[in-house]
Amino acid sequence: MKNSVLILIGILFISANIYGQEYMTRSGYIWFYSQTPVEDIKAHNRQVACILNTETGDVGVTLLMKSFEFKKALMQRDFNRQYVESDKYPKATFEGKITDLSKVDFSESGKYKVPVSGKLTIHGVTNKINTDVNLTVKEDNVIAAKAMFIASPADYDIDIPKVMRDNIAKEIEVNVDFELKKR
Repeated sequence: MKNSVLILIGILFISANIYGQEYMTRSGYIWFYSQTPVEDIKAHNRQVACILNTETGDVGVTLLMKSFEFKKALMQRDFNRQYVESDKYPKATFEGKITDLSKVDFSESGKYKVPVSGKLTIHGVTNKINTDVNLTVKEDNVIAAKAMFIASPADYDIDIPKVMRDNIAKEIEVNVDFELKKR
């Protein structure tokens, strides 16, 4: 009986340690910006889920495309219906990894710039992406993560009608701002 209790405590301790290495949010913030001489387009999504395993460096992000909000309702409608086809491709995902985990001491408050590499899937198309992420490890079991990268609609088979090509940039600036809390 005593051994069973010790084994159970050991399993709980190991599980707590594995579980305790994950940081997450369900309210991450991603926005994108398209600038052209004809029109600037900006959209915001504050319903982004992200999980980070500080032991392995694994990162996972998922969001619903319909959660992007635009200043103009017509832009939002066209984005969902014509461009990203949100009914057919409802989610965008990123599966990646901090490629140099040795640059971060998650046990100490501080700021770290780390390379992240992974696969971004939008509109049913997956491409490799590499970017730098600025991490801020805070004392209260919070990790802030900020990044910017460029995505091209053409790389994700997003067809821009000829009449709209001057209105939408060939390269879109994508910004990420997460505050991850220990699970």
